[in-house]
Amino acid sequence: MDERGETLLIHLGGLGDVCVSESAFLSLSRHYGNGIRAVGNKRVLDQFIDHFVETNSIDSRAWAYLFSDSLEGPPWQRIVLLGKDRQGTFRERLSRLCEELIFIDMYPDKTSMPAEEYQLEQLGRIGVRPVKADFHRKAGDRIILYPEEGRAKRKWPVERFIEVFTELKKREMNVLLLRPPDLSQAVPASVSFEDLREVAAFFSSQGGVFFSNDSGMAHFAATRGLRPLTLFWEADPIIWAPKGSRVLACGDKSPTVEQAIDFITSGMF
Repeated sequence: MDERGETLLIHLGGLGDVCVSESAFLSLSRHYGNGIRAVGNKRVLDQFIDHFVETNSIDSRAWAYLFSDSLEGPPWQRIVLLGKDRQGTFRERLSRLCEELIFIDMYPDKTSMPAEEYQLEQLGRIGVRPVKADFHRKAGDRIILYPEEGRAKRKWPVERFIEVFTELKKREMNVLLLRPPDLSQAVPASVSFEDLREVAAFFSSQGGVFFSNDSGMAHFAATRGLRPLTLFWEADPIIWAPKGSRVLACGDKSPTVEQAIDFITSGMF
């Protein structure tokens, strides 16, 4: 535990956001010691447990006091909020619960720079030495395709992923379809996992490439040694490209199956 008192880190982002913050976690843990308690999406934060003494679910009633003036909770020596708080209202609330509040803005709104570097730059300004998490890409011939259905943002259609899978199979390549848990469409010959720890083990078992739309899973694949080959639509790839990735910026034009296959095969090790 940090000799100056306990540190609480709050990160309310999803899978991709948490993966992008891995270097910030590392930098903070090296600076403040191994006593950081993290609260947010526990299922995701657990994948980076090496940087924390414990992880906690923000859905637990034990943490409701963070959001309510009518509830009381333990005081903290330090609270680190890593996220977006454009109006500053959450920071104002948290400042009453600690002696020191540190706010790290998750990503830039007005400039194009990688979110990871943006977070580390802010840490450097407050005297925390920025350290980038190691990235060890594993060589391998696996091609993992990850089809998602378009909901909040535009996606390359699931049917196109199936066509790519079929064609690469014909070429006798080592190709796999990883099925998202919430996918409603039937996907042939796919693998699926309910637990994120199982996904981590699957990614880490061998090297290869991970082909998908811009997604949190692409960032997670990068943390486990795969090379992401990522299709970008509305999002800025300069800010959000997964670590070590190769990017195809689609704009308003959807790539053909042939173009996608060229993108995949030219991006392999």
